[in-house]
Amino acid sequence: MMIARWSIDAKFGYKQNVLDLMQRWLREIAPQAGFTADKTRLLTGSIGALEATVQSEHLIEDLAELNRAWDKMASIPAHKQWSKDLEPFVVSGTSRWEIYRVL
Repeated sequence: MMIARWSIDAKFGYKQNVLDLMQRWLREIAPQAGFTADKTRLLTGSIGALEATVQSEHLIEDLAELNRAWDKMASIPAHKQWSKDLEPFVVSGTSRWEIYRVL
C-alpha cells in the first residue's frame, strides 16, 4: 500500500475558498478518477506545518493505480474547469505530489 499526497498552499485570506473547492473535487471528480471516499482524506496545516497548506491524501495499492487515476483525471472536463476555478486562490508553484510507502 502507498499514500499519494497532493499538496498546495492557499494565498493569504483564501484558505476557505481552497477548502471549499477541494471538498467539491472530492465529491464530484475524485470518484470519477478512482479515488474513493473511504481511502481519501483532506488535511490542512496546524502545528509545525504551514497553516496555508491543504493536502488531499489517497490510499492506493501501487503506482500503477495512481497513474490510472492521473490518466483518468486528464480526460475529465470538470477536472480541467475545477483547476481553473482553483488557480486564483493558490500560491503559484506550490502544487506537488508526494508518495509514501505504508509499512
